[in-house]
Amino acid sequence: METIKKLSGKEKFAYGIGAVGKDLVYMLSASYVLYYYQDVLGVSAVAMGMILFAARVFDAFNDPIMGILVAKTKTRWGKFRPWLFVGTILNAIVLYLMFSAPPTLNGNGLVAYAAVTYILWGVTYTMMDIPYWSIVPAFTQSGKEREGLSALARSCAGVGSAVASVVTVMCVGALGKLAGGSDMTEIERLGYRYFALIVAVIFVLFITITCLTIKEKSSVEMDAPSVKEMFQALFRNDQAVTMVIAIVMINTALYITFNLVIYFFKYDFSPEAWQGNYTLFNTFGGGFQILAMMLLFPLLRKLLNTMKIFYLCFAMALSGYVVLLGISFSGIDNFYALLIPAFLIMSSLGMMNVIVTIFLANTVDYGELKNGRRDESVIFSMQTFVVKLASGLAALLASLVLSIFHIQKDENAVITAIDQTSRMGLRLSMTVVPILILIVAVIIFCKKYVLTDEKLEEINKELRKRSN
Repeated sequence: METIKKLSGKEKFAYGIGAVGKDLVYMLSASYVLYYYQDVLGVSAVAMGMILFAARVFDAFNDPIMGILVAKTKTRWGKFRPWLFVGTILNAIVLYLMFSAPPTLNGNGLVAYAAVTYILWGVTYTMMDIPYWSIVPAFTQSGKEREGLSALARSCAGVGSAVASVVTVMCVGALGKLAGGSDMTEIERLGYRYFALIVAVIFVLFITITCLTIKEKSSVEMDAPSVKEMFQALFRNDQAVTMVIAIVMINTALYITFNLVIYFFKYDFSPEAWQGNYTLFNTFGGGFQILAMMLLFPLLRKLLNTMKIFYLCFAMALSGYVVLLGISFSGIDNFYALLIPAFLIMSSLGMMNVIVTIFLANTVDYGELKNGRRDESVIFSMQTFVVKLASGLAALLASLVLSIFHIQKDENAVITAIDQTSRMGLRLSMTVVPILILIVAVIIFCKKYVLTDEKLEEINKELRKRSN
């Protein structure tokens, strides 16, 4: 392999800005596509839940196929950047189409349109996401430089996600009014169309900066396993299986809340001022998440090992949900009281994102000792898939809640508070259900995950002996 020069600040910036654009797009889709089709356009919540879940199952086959295509690519621009750029262009186009459903469509036609555009969005996102992360070994040195860049990219991705959560609702409302929307439904329909267009343009611009600045400085053989090989390698590593289960359950719990909280503000907590309160809630929540990743985790790491921080994150998240449940049923209507659970839940999420990546890396060393091979590509491609799977499963569960408790606008598109039964169902679903899922997750993790710092030191000593 060729010697790789040390990364410049320009290269770090270019790679990080790509992550901002990438997750800006991802969060817009993950957080608002269910709301757009169900609440704005009137598609059945159950139908949308099935579409979102089915698309994630489809990704189980799409991801490794895309990995194989990237691995076999050879061009004058390298193997990664062509897919990264073309995938971004296509994904930006599909994103705009997904949030621009023709007004003439209704019924089955609208369901079909939602299904086709969402599945295409997932395919094209994978087309650019896999090469984005896979290009790292081709222009970085192994060790601290590579780890530092990955951490920077994860933080930048968190910024993109937070921005999407913070600005979407207010921007949609403002753009819809500028476009001439005459009622709330038309304002939101037009607003999402033009906001998706703006996000798509930003996405293309940011990834273009990445592609023009980042050059592949070495030839990297990318291991792209088949679906069968992926699951065979995974199930040979019991610690990786434990982490996959934990990631699915943690993210499912959190995504259920993310999908339902917009309905909580719109139809329960503050219908008359829901846009401002929801935006402010996300502003604080996104800020807590980023600060936890960049400041709180490094601070705690000086005092505690990663295992203890992980359990602390579980305790924080569970405490946040208990506080949210208490607020919901105590009659407190002060918005600022909600910032307490927002801090506890979102801070724990930010730190968990960092720790999960560390724990997955640990399972690679464990797998090498146990099975005689390192399966980085398998383990980390599974991380991407299980996060998508969790978002689809959470969307399905959230859609069932919306359908069972009849949470939607009335026939005249008037936003009014839901009845007491629906309110109880919504509040219990966004608090008690995640609490139960997190409790099961921490029990499984506590019983099955054994890679403590001491155990990892033993593993690394044995691996060094073998290499000598």
